[in-house]
This record gives sequence, C-alpha cells and structure tokens, in this order.
Amino acid sequence: MKRLNNLLVFCSVLISVTLKAQVQPNITDSRLDFSLPDLRGDSLRLSSMKGKVFLLDFWASWCMPCRSSNKTLVKLYSRYKDKGLEILGVSLDDNRNAWKRAVTRDRISWLQINDSKGWDAPSAAKWQVDAIPASFLIDKDGNVVAINAEKKELEDKIRQLLGL
Repeated sequence: MKRLNNLLVFCSVLISVTLKAQVQPNITDSRLDFSLPDLRGDSLRLSSMKGKVFLLDFWASWCMPCRSSNKTLVKLYSRYKDKGLEILGVSLDDNRNAWKRAVTRDRISWLQINDSKGWDAPSAAKWQVDAIPASFLIDKDGNVVAINAEKKELEDKIRQLLGL
C-alpha cells in the first residue's frame, strides 16, 4: 500500500511539473510568426503586433460563416478600437480580388493580410487552423489568451485585457 501511495504522489508531482512546463503560445515564437502582404501589398509581420491587444482572425471571402462573423467583428471593432483593440485578419483567399471585394462589402476597417495558398496556407498550418473562421485573442505580451471565443466570452476577455 505504501508503494502505491508513493507512486501516486510521484505521478501527481510529475503531472504538476509537466503542466507548469508547458509554454503558452506567443506570437514572437518563430514557429508561429509569419509575414504576409496587406491590401496595398506591403508586408506585415505577425510579431510586430506585440504590445497590442488583438484578435488574430483567419477567414476567407468564400466562407459564409466567416462573412457572418465579420458582421459581429465590425461592431466589436467599432466599440473597442479607440480603447486599444486591434484585429488582424488573415484571409486564406487564393483570389486577391475576391478578398478585396469582401473587405469592402463587409466594411472591414481593421488590418488585413492575405495568405493566398488557401487550405495549404503556411500561416494557417503554423496555427493549426483546420476550419474557419478561427480566432486567437492575444494579449500585449503576445500570449494567446483565448481560442475561438464566442461573442460574450470574447468581449469579456477583451474588456479585461484593455482594463475596462
């Protein structure tokens, strides 16, 4: 019995140490960082967003759930952009014109970049995106604090990160 207790204590310590050793994903990690062209063709590097509270949002013009999500994000961005929130949209469109039309039609005013490889997009692979829309809320230190948070949870976390 004493052996079993010792084994249980050892296992619980091992699990605790393992959990503490896990690293929170951070945008400055080279395995997650990427650089893509914006609407004007200028490159934007993900790690340059460090220091801002932002939502990393993977989407595409042909994705109807994404387009619906954009309506919610337009309202959210309007409410919090002046308080420090940024959104970085990563389009997986292989057709730049379709992407640009969707940005205009959806009235998207936040930062937009395009990974034109569609489902083979390296940026999406780095973030293990296998369905869109996919979003990652990131704090000022560059740490991921929420993944695919729903409307209320997302807004609550944004308010918390912005100190509101």
